[in-house]
This record gives sequence, C-alpha cells and structure tokens, in this order.
Amino acid sequence: MADVDLNYVHETVLKKRKNNEEWAVKRRAQLAARKHRNEESLKLAIKRPEQFVKEYRGKELDLVRMKHRLKRRKSKPENFDSKLLFVIRIHGSQDMHPETRIILNRLRLRHVFEGVFIKVNQVTSKLLLSAEPFITYGYPNLKSVKDLVYKKGCGRIGKQRAPLTDNNLIEQALGKHNIICLEDIVHEIAIVGSHFKDVNSFLWPFKLKKPENINLKKKPYKNGGDTGNRGSDINEFISKLN
Repeated sequence: MADVDLNYVHETVLKKRKNNEEWAVKRRAQLAARKHRNEESLKLAIKRPEQFVKEYRGKELDLVRMKHRLKRRKSKPENFDSKLLFVIRIHGSQDMHPETRIILNRLRLRHVFEGVFIKVNQVTSKLLLSAEPFITYGYPNLKSVKDLVYKKGCGRIGKQRAPLTDNNLIEQALGKHNIICLEDIVHEIAIVGSHFKDVNSFLWPFKLKKPENINLKKKPYKNGGDTGNRGSDINEFISKLN
C-alpha cells in the first residue's frame, strides 16, 4: 500500500487556530452572559402597578413607624451608657421613606456598610431613633476605635477621600487643634474631646466589608434582630466588618 502524504501545517498556524477557537468560545460565553443580564435588567425595569403600590405602602409604613418610635421616646427617653457611638448602616433603600433618606444623609451614611462615629446628644439620639430600621450602633471600645482609624481611616482633603498614610496630611488639616498624627485622632475620638467635631468631620465615613453568609434582620437587636443599639456588642460586629 502506497504511503499517503499528509499536508504539513506549521506549528504557529495551529497555535493561532487554537487561540481563535478559545477566543470564540469565550466570546460566545460573554455574549450569553450579557444577554442574560439584559433580560434580568428588563425584568426589573418593567414594574407592574401592584409593585408600585407595594413600594409606596412600604415607604409610608416606614414613616408611620418612625413617628411611633419618636412618640414613645418622648414618654420614655433612651439612656446611653457612653457619649461615643459607632453607627453602621446595614440596610439599603428598600421600603425607605424619603425623610429617612434625608436623616441617613445627615448622619453621613449614604451607602450600606458605611460607619461613622457619633457624639450622643439630644439631636443625634433623635436621628438614630428615626433611622433605626436601617442602622445598628453601640459603644466602641479603644481597640475598635484604633482598628478603625488605623485600618480603614481616610481623611477629607478638599472634597477628596485620602487614606491616612501620611501624618503631614493630618497636621495640615488638624494641626491648629494640636492633632498631628493617627494616635492623636484615636485619642480625641475615644475620649470625645473638645475637638471631636473637627476630627470627626475630617474623617471620611468608614467603608466596611459586607459580612459573608449573614442575613441581617430589620428587627431590633434586643428582640433578636440586628438593628438599633447593640451596646458593647458592637465591638464584635465591627471586628467582622473590619
């Protein structure tokens, strides 16, 4: 039987063919994924009338419950065990009344899993109670304050967010208050010093990581949920998000 000559194909051509085939497979997968995302977006974009009614009722219920909480507060004011609180937003805008959104903006909690230090007074306690279904808070210890400032601390330089990696930035912003380094910031926050407001305004809201495999409930913490005052238990929660 005579030998059959096989057509020789150069190795570079074979590699190019293989690369083209792999690229075509990836491209098909990308297009399929994009099509799926577009279909899901379209489903979300098209709302039925009953969805609008449900959302409206949810927002109005948020406002009614807020008024009830404030009314109860007048008859039984909440007593705080510390002048310093750390407040974390743990829920998004679903069923949120516009008034609640304004309050969260006043607290500088515009995004989920942002946290801020708060000095307790009559005004801030009212704001916390008003936005309670969307936040949790408690009394941070010195270790939590230090971990937050050192690991997550960013300052407001102009209108920009800047990591606190250089004490010169701190001195330029707060040097007039004799606060020139991270340790000074930690101390002023922890003791709620006379320049607490200046230091806290300089600090950008802390961006925390979302805990894995945790479904946070809108029920108060004291009733087995996740919102409202956690007391000293906030420190354990901070460690999970830091």
